[in-house]
Amino acid sequence: MSKEEALARVEAVFNAASDYFDAPALSFWNRFGQQTINHLALRPGDRVLDVCCGSGASAIPAAVRVGSTGQVLGIDIAESLLQLARDKAQQQGLENIKFQAGDFETLGFPDESFDAIVCVFGIFFVPDMQAAVRELWRMLRPGGKLAITSWGERVFEPANRVFWDAIAVERPELVKSFTPWDRIRCPDLLRGLLEESGVTQIEVFTEMGTHNLTTLEDWWTMCLGGGYRGTIDQLDPAAKERVRQANLNFLQTYQVHALEVDVLYAIAQK
Repeated sequence: MSKEEALARVEAVFNAASDYFDAPALSFWNRFGQQTINHLALRPGDRVLDVCCGSGASAIPAAVRVGSTGQVLGIDIAESLLQLARDKAQQQGLENIKFQAGDFETLGFPDESFDAIVCVFGIFFVPDMQAAVRELWRMLRPGGKLAITSWGERVFEPANRVFWDAIAVERPELVKSFTPWDRIRCPDLLRGLLEESGVTQIEVFTEMGTHNLTTLEDWWTMCLGGGYRGTIDQLDPAAKERVRQANLNFLQTYQVHALEVDVLYAIAQK
């Protein structure tokens, strides 16, 4: 698959998922976006680039942190998510933030354009991650910080496994042998990616936690509002309902009210 095909697929999935992306069940976007910004120690007046910004989970907290003298630019390929982000920024009265559609590898900003650059749950969608990181590093000023956030070893378990087991029953050809973030799913792999891309002064933090389910249906809402959506939309209605029921039955049978979720944060200073 070419880079263009890969990005077009991601764009289609997340434009489709935008109808559930900001549902309360997916509050983890905001939680981990805020955590990423907390690790950066942004200052008033900083200029921030947020790539793969989604609906603003990290860009909006960054805009609050840098204040009226600062500036935040959020970039994403999914226009539907960008519109959600614009609406939220407007509701909060933020005038120091802008969102635009684009591929961050071809933005063309001059060297050393930003005080901080953020990429939360997005770098792994790029086929050539090293080239992508080098491009982000190029646009960062000396002394500036780069934040890369990715999924760790366990992501929404045990529900994730149950989802793919149910898909295997219906459409085994849709089961993925690995997910994109597998390439950087542990601290050593994430650190290695950054080092091989010429990044310096790297710290990697692991957050091993849980995501609570208010109702069992929350899990299916999460599936519809994220990367699973591309798989679900390839099922016919009857198969889709069988997969949904298999997931909910498991959660109910085993009284699962919280899912394990590991997150990796890499912060590097230029």
